[in-house]
Amino acid sequence: MPIVVIFGIFYFLLFLPMQKQKKNQKNMLEGLKTGDAVVTTGGLIGNITSIDGDTLILRVKPDNIKLQFSRASVSSLVTPLDVIPKA
Repeated sequence: MPIVVIFGIFYFLLFLPMQKQKKNQKNMLEGLKTGDAVVTTGGLIGNITSIDGDTLILRVKPDNIKLQFSRASVSSLVTPLDVIPKA
């Protein structure tokens, strides 16, 4: 009986939040569109200029360099609140 209780605790504390996080990440990746500002897993911040299946082209500032990335390499969207205003 204690093993069942321990498994239940692990399920609610570990597995359930991980499944929810994976679902949110999948929905975010499927909802990417041209013009979105994103952060890659490598830490690059850029704007999506085009999407072709599982690849996307990011325009990275300051030189407006265009880089090709896998859709899966996007870690998050950048919201206007994430941008630090210049002083």
